[in-house]
Amino acid sequence: MTLAFSALMAYTSMALNWPPLGPLLTLGGFFGLLILTNMLQNSAWGLVAVFALTGFMGVTVGPLINAYLSAFGNGHQLVMSAFGMTAVAFLGASGFALVTKKDFSFLAPFLFVGVLVAFVAALANLFLQIPALSLAVSAMFAVLSTGIILFQTQQIVRGGERNYITATVTLFVSIYNIFISLLQLFGFAFGEE
Repeated sequence: MTLAFSALMAYTSMALNWPPLGPLLTLGGFFGLLILTNMLQNSAWGLVAVFALTGFMGVTVGPLINAYLSAFGNGHQLVMSAFGMTAVAFLGASGFALVTKKDFSFLAPFLFVGVLVAFVAALANLFLQIPALSLAVSAMFAVLSTGIILFQTQQIVRGGERNYITATVTLFVSIYNIFISLLQLFGFAFGEE
């Protein structure tokens, strides 16, 4: 349901041609809603917070998709390719986590440190504006988010994660990060201006 709601909000922001929110407002909204969701994770209000977070994330995707559709002659192909590869990454990592007997709990510290490094690099690049760093950050987030899906799915299946709100947010944010990262990588590699 959160994916459908986020897609609806993305479509709405695209159809109404809303402008991008800007990096500070976007980060403030993401982290504010993540903190709110975390605070409410054990109550019914946690569901409202999850939908607020995923809806907000959908609103931020709409202007980005519009930018790709207008900036690139093959923008539709780029968006659909990023969407398709995101689905493949999610289904592949989740499917592997379901069928393997290997325990992936050892990945937790690596994924945590990796996400911190990628996030700090992304923040630094807001000021430095280095294209190569931007691509490296996108690649890091795509790989790390796929690893998080693998880890989180196995935690859900094996009973290590019992809070459905936390699990939903973790998987949703990972899917979002993969899509955004692949969109940027595909735009750089295959975009026709």
